[in-house]
Amino acid sequence: MEQNFMKEKKVLPLVLSMSLPMIISMAVNSLYNIVDSYFVARLSEDAMTALALVFPIQNLINAIAIGFGIGINASVAYYLGADDREKADRAATLGIFLNFVHGAVLTVLCIAVMPRFLRAFSPAEEVLHAALIYSNRAFLFSAVIALGLAYEKIFQAVGRMKVTMVSMMCGFIVNIVLDPLMIFGIGVFPAMGIAGAAWATGIGQCVSLLIYMICYRVRPIPVRIERRHLCMDKQMFVKLYSIGIPAVLNMALPSLLISALNGILAAFSEKYVLVLGIYYKLQTFIYLTANGIIQGIRPLVGYNFGAGEHGRVEEIFRTTLRLTAGIMAVGSILSWAIPERLIGLFTSNAETMGIGVTALHIISLGFITSAVSVSCSGALEGLGKGRQSLYISLARYVAVILPAAFIFSRFAGADGVWYAFAFSECVSAGAAYFIYRRSGLIFEAE
Repeated sequence: MEQNFMKEKKVLPLVLSMSLPMIISMAVNSLYNIVDSYFVARLSEDAMTALALVFPIQNLINAIAIGFGIGINASVAYYLGADDREKADRAATLGIFLNFVHGAVLTVLCIAVMPRFLRAFSPAEEVLHAALIYSNRAFLFSAVIALGLAYEKIFQAVGRMKVTMVSMMCGFIVNIVLDPLMIFGIGVFPAMGIAGAAWATGIGQCVSLLIYMICYRVRPIPVRIERRHLCMDKQMFVKLYSIGIPAVLNMALPSLLISALNGILAAFSEKYVLVLGIYYKLQTFIYLTANGIIQGIRPLVGYNFGAGEHGRVEEIFRTTLRLTAGIMAVGSILSWAIPERLIGLFTSNAETMGIGVTALHIISLGFITSAVSVSCSGALEGLGKGRQSLYISLARYVAVILPAAFIFSRFAGADGVWYAFAFSECVSAGAAYFIYRRSGLIFEAE
């Protein structure tokens, strides 16, 4: 149970050992949506459009659960680094309880708002009907998702990354097996269409949660989740939410961005809305290695910060920046080398394919510079500086890209929206580096 390896092992091997299981986990998590989309796309393009319209709200649910989970992760890692096991236990216990409450509330709210939300983006009754069928079932599992992600962040905080990997893989295997069976009606399963995709995903998420709970019981971790720690602790609430709320907003901002861009693109054609939905599914997969590294370094940054190892925190950041920049360079190459194959996973329509290839070419111009924003934001979250991390996300997802998309679309049509992505990443990278350096001076002074 000793955690000293986080401040004693050489940085590059340490970052890789913590990140590789997370990269695999992120890959598996990304494949949840891609697999659903792949099989649903075999039903019809309307069904695929329905998934694209539901995606922002799904992303919002995940954002709230993951964002608050980041607050749990940073708090637990910090208290372990400071050798305060009592507060680490309390952070984990309160975090699990509060994330479950968040999930339960989201189930009710999201199901209630979906009809009005969907009608804002499509007048097609078939698309709206399919979207409601999917969302009303998928959102029933919001509390399960929230619990699973809380456990995930706790296991990450103590360095048990392989458990996260195994849990994700088990859930995904169940999902990928059930998807064709429940969508198309194979064997004892009736053909449920798009509803089958929702049920398959939800069952897979239940399996992932079950794996975490079994692993917690069979092989104990350095923090204990116990009823006696479930008490009113104002200081702990403030710490969890002061990191969690900015992290939630960080994660939720892409949903706001997608909805706003859907509004701009819908004026040109629904095919552009579909392409944006396809891109965001691909983006999740393209960015997964970089995001896996960020998830791996958060507990390292938090633990070393708690232990007073500020120079080591800076070394972890520099290593992370180099790794993520290299990864995003590979993403750019793939976006130019095989764009037809990537877009072709989700549509065979020639017009949609052409729009998608153009979008991928243009958007990928900003991939490498985005490594700066991603690395700075992740390091700041690990330091418990959620507000500064939020500033970076606001620049990427609101302050720069939305005005740019609106203005560029006046001159370059729908392609102007794609150019806004690359433009935003370049501007945001400069802002992110400035914010991180300024915050770095602050945490070294503390």
